Amino acid sequence: MIKWLLLVLGAAYFYYWFKGKERAAQARLAQAQLEAQRKGAMPQVMVQCQLCHVHLPKSEAIKQEDRFYCSAQHLYALDHSGWLGAALWRPSPNHDSRPDGCSPDLVVMHHISLPPSEFQKRTCTQYIIDFFQNTLDPTVHPYFAEISSQKVSSHFLISRQGQIFQLVSTKQRAWHAGVSEFLGRERCNDFSIGIEMEGDGDSPFEEIQYQELSTLIQYLEKAFPQLQFAGHSDIAPQRKTDPGKYFDWAKLQKTTLIPEKNFPFGLDSR
Repeated sequence: MIKWLLLVLGAAYFYYWFKGKERAAQARLAQAQLEAQRKGAMPQVMVQCQLCHVHLPKSEAIKQEDRFYCSAQHLYALDHSGWLGAALWRPSPNHDSRPDGCSPDLVVMHHISLPPSEFQKRTCTQYIIDFFQNTLDPTVHPYFAEISSQKVSSHFLISRQGQIFQLVSTKQRAWHAGVSEFLGRERCNDFSIGIEMEGDGDSPFEEIQYQELSTLIQYLEKAFPQLQFAGHSDIAPQRKTDPGKYFDWAKLQKTTLIPEKNFPFGLDSR
């Protein structure tokens, strides 16, 4: 008799234990469904494309620094203000307006390194940006004390690591060429885009710099299809030697497929 009583009690205990587990599982499922409904009901964060200004969910946008783009096509294009979405924006105050009706039709190549001939560290790239933004600390290096008061800039800078920085809108005149002349036209800043390659005149540039330069020029050509190309030394031969003998003009022409006639000073290094 006792044995049967214990058996009944055990069966009852197992039944209620199993039912309790089942109710707990159902409660967890209901809670999960409720949470999913709450999340689904929450409005998505919307952002605006920097180029076309269309609004789209943040989860679907392409993010570049603190900007958003609706497509890769818009990321790799100049916006209406003359800024390239794919570049890292580091605005320089050293610019002014181009003459009325003047659109850039020349790219001027430069080289720069700060301190001179030093570009092994990423901090060297930042020194260049500081220089173009008028924030270079003159106490860091003796050479910085000599140049820190200068007001210069370029539209783009390509670092040794292949980063593309933009400092001035292509619609604005950057202060990179100085006293200059291109095929009889003076004041090259008026009608040119300045591109700085991090480096000096005594060592080759990095392969990744050429790759990013070619990509950058292809972006620029979509907006300015009549671009010609020259070095700073070509337009200011008495003053400047950059981009220097190690800059490979032939490689640039080959990778971009730009007609040779658009290189009026030739493709030989100089």
